Amino acid sequence: MTEWLTALADAFFGTILDVLPIAGILVFFQLVVLRQRIPHLGRVLTGFVYVIIGLALFLVGLEKALFPIGEHMAKQLTDPGFIALGRPADSISWADYYWVYLFAAAIGFSTTIAEPSLIAVANKASELTGGSISGWGLRMAVAIGVALSIAVGAFRIVTGTPLYLYMIVGYSLVVLQTIYAPRMIIPLAYDSGGVTTSTVTVPLVTALGLGLASTVPGRNPVLDGFGLIALASLFPMLSVMSYAQAGAWLAARRKKRERERADFDKATPQTGSER
Repeated sequence: MTEWLTALADAFFGTILDVLPIAGILVFFQLVVLRQRIPHLGRVLTGFVYVIIGLALFLVGLEKALFPIGEHMAKQLTDPGFIALGRPADSISWADYYWVYLFAAAIGFSTTIAEPSLIAVANKASELTGGSISGWGLRMAVAIGVALSIAVGAFRIVTGTPLYLYMIVGYSLVVLQTIYAPRMIIPLAYDSGGVTTSTVTVPLVTALGLGLASTVPGRNPVLDGFGLIALASLFPMLSVMSYAQAGAWLAARRKKRERERADFDKATPQTGSER
């Protein structure tokens, strides 16, 4: 109990130190630069208190619960006794780690769906476009991209292949896809790659990477345990632009069918009763 209280107090005071510079900048520009009073000062102060308490509790929860669970499960899934099933440990190949890839994809998908920063961006995108960009559809597209990225990152750790190969190929695809994707979605797709690496995703994904690199034979946690976050920022750009391209293609097909139906109706002679 004392350990929990100490961790909560440290997180609380640490959060205050982190939030104070932000509050200071906002107050300085409001009072000195804009020379305006802070509207609804009571609400603002109450909101800052809620932010500090919420962030402190969230950080303690990540440190004491989610982070250890992610690392512990990664170690269990890579245990030779679980993977080999009675076979010699030296006979294990990358294909035997399929549960690791599935777990990595599930972790990436679920953490992205719950990511507060992504929810905020998706809601704003839906609001500003009048619903033409679905907030839920955008979140699903980003979550699928992160799921694929974490699974590919787990494969990279298991096989020990260099990270730069994945980054070169991935960003080459991003540049190529940017040429053909709808212009409206490109800035949002690039931002979606950044908002995924936030408070929920980073701790769990980092724990997963370090857990894998610590238990897979021949891997170094420092060299191989990191890099999942870089991939998690890359794949959502591809998935969001693919989502927009698929939507544009379906809309074009729908318009084409409607136009063909209208042309057919015009070309079909009407009967006397129809006249």
